[in-house]
Amino acid sequence: MASDALRSLAAYYDGGKCTPTIVPISSSPPTPATMIAVKPTIFVVEDDPDISRLVRHHLEGAGFNARLYSTGNQVVVDAERQRPALFLLDIMVPGKDGLELCRQIRQSLSLAPVPVIFLTAKSGEADRVLGLELGADDYIPKPFSPRELVARVKAVLRRFERPLPPLPTKIDEIQIDPAAMVLTVRGQAVPTTATEFRLLDYFMRHAGRVFTRDQLLDSVWRDTAYVTPRSVDVYVRRIREKIEPDPENPRYLRTVRGAGYRFEVPR
Repeated sequence: MASDALRSLAAYYDGGKCTPTIVPISSSPPTPATMIAVKPTIFVVEDDPDISRLVRHHLEGAGFNARLYSTGNQVVVDAERQRPALFLLDIMVPGKDGLELCRQIRQSLSLAPVPVIFLTAKSGEADRVLGLELGADDYIPKPFSPRELVARVKAVLRRFERPLPPLPTKIDEIQIDPAAMVLTVRGQAVPTTATEFRLLDYFMRHAGRVFTRDQLLDSVWRDTAYVTPRSVDVYVRRIREKIEPDPENPRYLRTVRGAGYRFEVPR
């Protein structure tokens, strides 16, 4: 905002002579009615121009900015400069495909917490599981309903609006800092998705308790319209790969057969 010392200069010509006119700018503080809300930006990677325009039209109609890419080559570089609110990735795009893009995003400490949704013609169960295992937060098969697309984008973003408890938690060699969204394992910072972080945070703050998949969906995901209990299994496996010395024989995040999962404090 301009300070009191700033002025707006308006010039007009009078017989060929330029005469400045000083127009004062109000120094009154902005009100909610005069402030411009910043729209969340979504990076859309899709090589079909018709689908790109359709997606942009509906996202912008829902209050988002949409930045379109027909290839994946520049996406991560641009995202490091201006972090988006969400990535919407087609898997089959020229150059760097959606799967490789997702891998790079999830390996970046600064971008890993940003939600990723796959929008793709590959709609088989194996493809969906692969997308989740790579760190996707949702998976929308083509053809799709634009209204459902917008609803699922909003559902994923809502998942991360709820504040986490502010104080760090440390159990043995694992520490989570919700204020910084940083997971540290054996002294090293480890990239995590926002969903992985929230799920691990929930487990560690309720160490020793057994949770069913449905309980975890209700507590961590909340909006469960577009997720399944299988999603919990995928995220547990990803968390184990990041915190366990031996993910095949977990020390912390244990399976309780016939019940669910429990985070154990080593003795």
